[in-house]
Amino acid sequence: MSSFRQKTLTGLALASLLALGCEPPPVLPTADRRQNQQLSRIEGSVVVQSRARGNAIVLLYDADRPPPPQGSGRPLTFTVIPAERLFGPAMADTASSGPFTAPFSLSLVGPGRYVLRGFIDADTCRTGAQPCHGSDFIPWYTVTGEPNAGDVGGAAVDAATQDPRVVELAAGPDGTLQAATGVTVSFSDLARIPTDRPAFQVMSEPRFDPTLGPKRLDLKPLPLQEGVVDQRPAAFHLHYVDSDKNSVADDTNKDGQPDLWPRVLVRKLADGENLTGAAMLADENDLDRNGVLDDQGADYPRADGTVDGLPDQVVLGAALEPDAAAQDALRSQSLGTAVPVTSLRVVVAPRAYDARDPLHPPVPLKSVPRGRYAVTLVQFTGQTWRVPNELSPAVAPALGLPSVGSQSFVIEVP
Repeated sequence: MSSFRQKTLTGLALASLLALGCEPPPVLPTADRRQNQQLSRIEGSVVVQSRARGNAIVLLYDADRPPPPQGSGRPLTFTVIPAERLFGPAMADTASSGPFTAPFSLSLVGPGRYVLRGFIDADTCRTGAQPCHGSDFIPWYTVTGEPNAGDVGGAAVDAATQDPRVVELAAGPDGTLQAATGVTVSFSDLARIPTDRPAFQVMSEPRFDPTLGPKRLDLKPLPLQEGVVDQRPAAFHLHYVDSDKNSVADDTNKDGQPDLWPRVLVRKLADGENLTGAAMLADENDLDRNGVLDDQGADYPRADGTVDGLPDQVVLGAALEPDAAAQDALRSQSLGTAVPVTSLRVVVAPRAYDARDPLHPPVPLKSVPRGRYAVTLVQFTGQTWRVPNELSPAVAPALGLPSVGSQSFVIEVP
């Protein structure tokens, strides 16, 4: 074969390969649902009208599982806008309230309906003079993942109604997931948080035998200033609940007694002899601690003896029992005024419910399941505190957190 013919054939073969290379390769679906997901983004600007200085935290929630005080949802993701980028030359000028603005973006967001909340982490500057750096917001732990006194709240709201804005990511005309752009998350000194989180210790025995009737727990505020944990509650803040803002205290359970903040949640924890470390803090049927019930898990008989075949979110009936002095103080104040108290009594009823569906009332269960239960206080500001938490001596050393014996408390149902 002549060298000319060999070069010609080689050229034709190369040209054929190049031509084939211009065709799009076939794309085949896989069995991995994560690889088949379409993801997009939510982006826009934070707008701050405040004299506070600190990093801006923007948190994303499922609209059907909003955060406290409206619900008990946990953030799906978050982003941090550094204070230096947000406030620029005004970082050290706390006399100016702006407005200040900076862009934000939340990437890799799947289809769904979302709400955005946030806060200015003014605790960045809590212990030092301006300008200041660092932050006490550490999202990986429940004891460091929420705002404190002096922080400034924010949210994406509807400009006309001031209600939380629902941001939806859905497929466009071409079938691809569209991005949500131009979203504004606003912060204002009008939403400055007045108190620290309701950190507490339980002064009662953990054992609870439901056959003996209700159990009473006595709670005391627990100031904590060690390592990265800085909570300084001097009191609990009793406050009438007025969710519909009609200037009349709510009575959701129709017992003739006004509902009160803080709200109390007693939820069943995961069981198992092999649970160690942070796994000991997981809620039952939420072993990955993402705030969403697992696909499989414990399902308990309902009061009528039936089961629905779905994992339960077991909670116990619980409410505050203010003493006479606290009740008198509440009645003497206007509806929107909080009354500080240095102790709280919580009554835990011998009744269990499945609260897996946040859009419907909890379903009564036939009996109180055995196991361990956590206690959470939800303050009217939306701040929470729960025991047990990562300060438990069985968990804290591995996380580099201070060990606090009282923070390992659980209710034990034999």
